[in-house]
Amino acid sequence: MLEALKAGRPLNKIYIKKGKQQGDIKKIIELAKSAGIPVVELPCESFVKMAQTRNPQGIIAVTSPKEYVSVEDLLEAAEEMNEEPFIFVLNEISDPQNLGSIIRTADCLGVHGIVIPKRRACAVTPAVVKVSEGTSEHVNVARVVNIASTLEYFKERGIWVVGADPEGKPYYEADLTGPIALVVGGEDKGLGKLVKEKCDFLVSLPMRGHVTSLNAAVAAAVLGYEILRQREGRHG
Repeated sequence: MLEALKAGRPLNKIYIKKGKQQGDIKKIIELAKSAGIPVVELPCESFVKMAQTRNPQGIIAVTSPKEYVSVEDLLEAAEEMNEEPFIFVLNEISDPQNLGSIIRTADCLGVHGIVIPKRRACAVTPAVVKVSEGTSEHVNVARVVNIASTLEYFKERGIWVVGADPEGKPYYEADLTGPIALVVGGEDKGLGKLVKEKCDFLVSLPMRGHVTSLNAAVAAAVLGYEILRQREGRHG
């Protein structure tokens, strides 16, 4: 919540558990009051009932929904930083844990934004925000009707569309420099036939053990850091 306030995220109201006004919570209260956000203190029983979780942390925020941006905004963000676009495209990621972890990784990598579909996929819910540890406030997310059409748009803008798929070449053999949209598939179906066809090329993560694939969040992290490594090596 501290990150949300620092980022200027619109919050409607903040509730705190009676007696919990120390450390980060004290900072949150100060920032909320300076931003004109109402802060209400609740007795323990009322607070726990409102929280509806087993381990409430002493503070609850009533937030506005995540403000999504347009795909064009992602490219403008890269242009404003004078950097080649680096975008994550997530096709039907349904697990909030995976989406939250990917958002956190995207923030660490300096990714210019994430694209998710409106249907058959997880949105940026409170559970996702919690897993992302506040980084969802700093990462632009575009929610689109059609992933395949979006990939075509990226290609028209000169961006290489790279798909994570077992049929691809080992990721360390691929040239991942330049403007890139990295496409990571969902937990069950992977990229899907149509999305795979829209990719310029595919990269894979070699598997030496007993499993045949990594989960989406781990794959995005490994490939994302390889892209960053190659970019920094090129400019070194």
